[in-house]
Amino acid sequence: MQPVTAERLDDLADLFESHGTTRGCWCMYFIADRSAYGAGWRGGNRRAFEQLAVASAEPVGLLAYEDGRPVGWCAIGPRSRYPRAIGPRARVLRDRDPAEDDTAWLVPCFFVRAGHRGHGITRALLEAAVALAQERGAVAIEGFPRAEGKPSVTDGYLGSEGLFATCGFEPVARPTPVRVVMRRPL
Repeated sequence: MQPVTAERLDDLADLFESHGTTRGCWCMYFIADRSAYGAGWRGGNRRAFEQLAVASAEPVGLLAYEDGRPVGWCAIGPRSRYPRAIGPRARVLRDRDPAEDDTAWLVPCFFVRAGHRGHGITRALLEAAVALAQERGAVAIEGFPRAEGKPSVTDGYLGSEGLFATCGFEPVARPTPVRVVMRRPL
């Protein structure tokens, strides 16, 4: 696992260009406002993400490699980096403690290259995310995966409750029938 900084953007591009959704999203969904995100689908999200990676003091995510090729991605950073996840219209994290937005870290999404799924890459990314957040002094790390028994083809990028539980996270809220907020104090 390698932290994504400006030096690894070419590797991230190789991974994201392998799928239509990541090619357009560039993991900007929880960062950009709705209109900027939609307008950025044809290259703007990539440019915005690259600017964030260059300007950020913290890594913007983690890359998993297999035989030197990038095969998995995990977004990670302070909750404050993700305004759409914590903003006034956000439902899932509405009951969080806003005083922790800079010190509690969030794992909002994952992506694993086709052909490499089902091999434990997502779990390895989440474990590495925990270690990175702890190393950087985070007080806790959180995610809002699918609730157990609520499969979906549209939000697999959020992870599953079982995945987070196997990595030591515990449920702290169930804001919707399909979403659970998981937290691991550090």
